[in-house]
Amino acid sequence: MNSPDPSAGAETRGSSRAAVWRRRLPAITAAVGLLLLWHLIVVGFGIPTYIAPNPFQVLQVFIDKGALIWINFWPTMVEAMAGFALGNSIAVLLAIWFVHNQLAERAFYPIAVFINTIPIIAIAPILVLILGNGYAPKVVIAALICFFPTLVNMVRGLKAVNPQMLELMRVLSANDWEVLWKIRLQSSLPFLFAALKIASTTCVIGAIVGEWIGSNYGLGALIIEATYNFRSPLLYATVVTGAGLAVAAFTLTSFVERRVVKWSSSAVF
Repeated sequence: MNSPDPSAGAETRGSSRAAVWRRRLPAITAAVGLLLLWHLIVVGFGIPTYIAPNPFQVLQVFIDKGALIWINFWPTMVEAMAGFALGNSIAVLLAIWFVHNQLAERAFYPIAVFINTIPIIAIAPILVLILGNGYAPKVVIAALICFFPTLVNMVRGLKAVNPQMLELMRVLSANDWEVLWKIRLQSSLPFLFAALKIASTTCVIGAIVGEWIGSNYGLGALIIEATYNFRSPLLYATVVTGAGLAVAAFTLTSFVERRVVKWSSSAVF
């Protein structure tokens, strides 16, 4: 019996890593090119720092004010993740209810659409007045901004079941719970993760918007403080930090999707 060749395994791993880097190279090249263009525009046109800093000045802020950004990063992350969990959980439960109760869908779906049409910046002050100035209004705002896309996609996913599969389950005398668990939830996963990837970024936006309304902590409050005091490098560094949080949440959601969903649906959008 031939033993496995270690060199063959190492060669396979090496080629796999090379393939990963080839896929990432266009994005890395584009990012470096944009940073270079940003620097050339700021330096070439002599734009004052209080209007637009160059990338090196923003990087210096991370070195000099890293502790300040880090302290304000954690509240925003907690609010965004709590809102993500809350908003998506309610959306999934409502979607399941709507699929099993058409009267509930006809009654409450239009209300959900109406709430979604209200600008989140208009809802924020109302929630601060009702819930106070702590974590609660920021979490609710982040939840609201996540809620509607997940509700729409989840309802569609739960309904996107092959009629023949439903007929088979009826022939087998399956109850609603069994149909939901074995058929509907499985078919809805591609739709659900399509919405979760959107929500993973918008929940950060919701948390930051909530912090704009009378908050003394978080990335949103730091953005307002830096703007009013013309601390442009700190403003840019804070925005980059918020964007990094959103990208990290999107990447984590995509990673979970690859582990959970082993198929795709062309109907997902």
